[in-house]
Amino acid sequence: MNLRGRNKVSPEFSMSSMTDVVFLLLIFFMLTSPVITPEALDLILPKAKGKTTSQQTLSVSITKDLQFYINSERISSSALESTLKTKLAGEENPTIILRAEEGVPIEKAVNVMDIANRNSYKIVLAVKPE
Repeated sequence: MNLRGRNKVSPEFSMSSMTDVVFLLLIFFMLTSPVITPEALDLILPKAKGKTTSQQTLSVSITKDLQFYINSERISSSALESTLKTKLAGEENPTIILRAEEGVPIEKAVNVMDIANRNSYKIVLAVKPE
């Protein structure tokens, strides 16, 4: 009579299941982590079809509270043009990314576009892709 158990547990440890779990976690965090620009504010941009250029000299952001930011530095609306001139002095093909949050009056965005037009700066309106 053979009374030995058929299921013998091996004393060896298999790393294959552990590496599967690590790779799954790595893929999960890579897909779910947001891609954030280092000098961007958390704005809800209007939706549109199109694409934003990756080449930028600086960005001008307008929040719902009508606060102006150059990159991440808060600036008053009256000092916007002079600050842009000093920051873009000596730049070849200066480009401004305009990030106007949803609900900002169009006059404020047009004011920034007018400043860029007067000083021959290229301006791009940032939007959230649909």
